[in-house]
Amino acid sequence: MTRTFTAKPAVRESVPLFVGLMGPSGSGKTFSALRLATGIQSVTGGDIFVIDTESRRALHYADAFRFKHIQFEAPFGSLDYLAALQQSVKQGAKVIIVDSMSHEHSSIGGYLLTQEEELDRIAGPDWSKRERAKFAAWIKPAKLRQQMIDGILHLGSVNLILCFRAKEKTKPVKRDGKTEVVEMGFMPVAGEELLFEMTVNCLLLPKAGGVPTWRSDQVGERLMMKLPHQFESVFAKKQPLSEEIGQHLAEWAKGGAAPRGPAAPEPEPPAADEGAGDDFGAPGGRTLSDY
Repeated sequence: MTRTFTAKPAVRESVPLFVGLMGPSGSGKTFSALRLATGIQSVTGGDIFVIDTESRRALHYADAFRFKHIQFEAPFGSLDYLAALQQSVKQGAKVIIVDSMSHEHSSIGGYLLTQEEELDRIAGPDWSKRERAKFAAWIKPAKLRQQMIDGILHLGSVNLILCFRAKEKTKPVKRDGKTEVVEMGFMPVAGEELLFEMTVNCLLLPKAGGVPTWRSDQVGERLMMKLPHQFESVFAKKQPLSEEIGQHLAEWAKGGAAPRGPAAPEPEPPAADEGAGDDFGAPGGRTLSDY
């Protein structure tokens, strides 16, 4: 049977937000996620849920923010993450923070170890057989991850803030018959498949105090950042991620227009002092003492 497709005038509709926060330890991911979530909640209502894989780190901020906490321990399989998200929605979550998604990629039960287990199952200790089977062993983890992503895209109107650990990486590249090592910068510990689904991806560098970086000389960092045109004005000023930014994003997601402002980020300020606090400090930014 031939399917029928009908065109209609394009109209902005309400959509969920998928916000990615990428950065190394001490860049301000958890605190920034809670600030953004609080701003989003001011528009959407409902509860903020935090799915915490980081040894209950989110509870450090329980005196400063109101949220419901889910302690998520191993295994960190793709479908375990999806189950945690789906159950949060059933319990009334309107904004969900996952801190962090990186365990789905590299920790117990995650994507990489699932491939290793498949390789053991298919080839055992026979190294020549393992070499031949290594691509077949990716079928299962890839399928599980795609099931997770499909499930996330069908969670409904819930807004997600996904935190990703980031590490400095290099990549060997062949040029003129020679192999050169290219600096990629801080890359998220995650699969690209999920990162590509984000509405916006913010890179938080070491000691960033929650201030995202939108310009980089590192090719990897440029690839992972995502700042659509409609949000340029929201992030135009060099300032920490905040409740106000979360509010603006949520208003846009409900079908409103993004607030107007300068078309591009301002020049980056001098680097913060080395002694600045890992999660709170940023010039002009709010700290825990402000609550």
